[in-house]
Amino acid sequence: MNYTELKTNIQDICEQTFTDDQLAMFTQQAEQLIFATVDLPAMRKNQTGNMSLNNKYLTMPSNILYVYSLAVIDGAGNYHYLLNKDVSFMREAYPLPTATGLPVHYGIFGQTTFILGPTPDAAYQSEIHFAEYPDSIVTAGTTWLGTEFDSALLNGALVEAIRFQKGEPDMVALYEKLYTQSMLLLRNLGAGRLETDTYRSGVVRVPPN
Repeated sequence: MNYTELKTNIQDICEQTFTDDQLAMFTQQAEQLIFATVDLPAMRKNQTGNMSLNNKYLTMPSNILYVYSLAVIDGAGNYHYLLNKDVSFMREAYPLPTATGLPVHYGIFGQTTFILGPTPDAAYQSEIHFAEYPDSIVTAGTTWLGTEFDSALLNGALVEAIRFQKGEPDMVALYEKLYTQSMLLLRNLGAGRLETDTYRSGVVRVPPN
């Protein structure tokens, strides 16, 4: 389902013509809730970069939602996965930025930066596995969610639209139920895709027996 089809379906089911701004609002509110609730394969990204010698900060990828893992790659090509710690731990464990070595820990420092500990003693390559906030179907026209799992997007947008209309409680309850059912299926899809991951949030996952 593309965005034009989504807008038509919302208005046909609600039996009301909405403005473009209202339709965008319903859709983006539904997307925000879905992306905050479910870990989708389409949200997962990998990005390589470089740490800087004697610089304990590393810039995050843009549009990042959360981190699965951050690795430093040494000169021999070996991956060393860093453990995520809060900033308080980082400051206590590594009070001196002049204390250098192969980074072992990282923390999230503000909205756009990682803090590393110890401070890199070389310009190591880094690799981050993260979730990225996907493009909205409002601006992209077509998205993975609209194409592969449009029921969650449509039902979520309908819940927002019917609430906006101050619709009858039974109608709100109906589409909330349909949305919940769609989200359960979508959540199962996301969970199934994650079962084989070795690392998530910087923690080794033990495969089931």
